[in-house]
Amino acid sequence: MVRVIKDFIKKFVRRYRILPVYWLYHFLKWVPLAVKYNVNYFSKLGELTDNRFESSWSLRWPCLYDATPTTGFDPHYIYHTSWAARVVVRINPEYHVDLSSSLYFVSIASAFIPVRCYDYRPAEIRLTGLECGRADITNLPFEDNSIKSLSCMHVMEHIGLGRYGDPFDPKGDLRGISEMIRVLAPEGNLLFVVPVGGVPKLQFNAHRIYTYRQIKEYFRSLELEEFSLVTDKGSFVENASEDDSNQQAYGCGCFWFKKTAKAN
Repeated sequence: MVRVIKDFIKKFVRRYRILPVYWLYHFLKWVPLAVKYNVNYFSKLGELTDNRFESSWSLRWPCLYDATPTTGFDPHYIYHTSWAARVVVRINPEYHVDLSSSLYFVSIASAFIPVRCYDYRPAEIRLTGLECGRADITNLPFEDNSIKSLSCMHVMEHIGLGRYGDPFDPKGDLRGISEMIRVLAPEGNLLFVVPVGGVPKLQFNAHRIYTYRQIKEYFRSLELEEFSLVTDKGSFVENASEDDSNQQAYGCGCFWFKKTAKAN
């Protein structure tokens, strides 16, 4: 009976995203695991400490969902950052500029290529090869045609929705795109990643979902070098098509654009 209730709540949560129901679902999911694991753990506590470690109720840190047959991961963030790192290595720029993308990407990439990363909420990271600063993506502090290698990944779908403290602006994403095109140097490369699907959608303040055709239109002054895709099923498709993108509800579109010398 409990399982039937949990399945119903799970489907309800996925469809309507109502927080109290979401909490109830996770409470019902957590309680049986917590009881079972606590009984097993404390019955073996003497053995587990092995006379080498201190352990008490006050030191508890229960991790209840990790006994899985494989290691889970977020396909969007594993694949798009891996894709971007490989492209940057191929480009091999003197330095790379990033706008608010994954901190894991910029921190690891900076081990191989100097990276300057900018964010509306700058991260206080101290690493060799990495510089962090503040910038508003809708008003970038760079000269026209000045950046040869640029990335903005899983970011633009949030601009103007207020989620991260930025002002509400229904065209915030379009202003950001215009700014990136402005600062990109002739023959410069832009790595751009956003959610994609068959229908453009706005999901409250979480994000926008674009279509492949929308992105191509927004960047019509640039040449598309490559389009790859993370599907709804979590697989990575290199050199994907518009049709592949349109079959998704919430895919991850990875666009590599290049500004031709005659773009301006």
